[in-house]
Amino acid sequence: MHQSPDQGVSKKRLMKMRKILLGAINEVRANKGLPSLDQLSDAMQLREDLQMDSLDLAELTVRVESKTSVDIFADGIVTAVGEIVGRLNGH
Repeated sequence: MHQSPDQGVSKKRLMKMRKILLGAINEVRANKGLPSLDQLSDAMQLREDLQMDSLDLAELTVRVESKTSVDIFADGIVTAVGEIVGRLNGH
């Protein structure tokens, strides 16, 4: 099956957004003395799995917004990586 050019752009954008998000999460984790992650799963919970508290979430928001111009909390609270990816991808 051949993908349309729009699907390629969308997939490329999604991969870029995931990379930005991973980098931002790892920066927040480094500030807490936690090890970096190699990859993210959409099911990962920000508080439980990634050990983020409210200050970490605020820092994450600023870091992501500075790189993407998207306020991940503009439409309400997010609790999982997949929700952030969706907002970054415009859904």
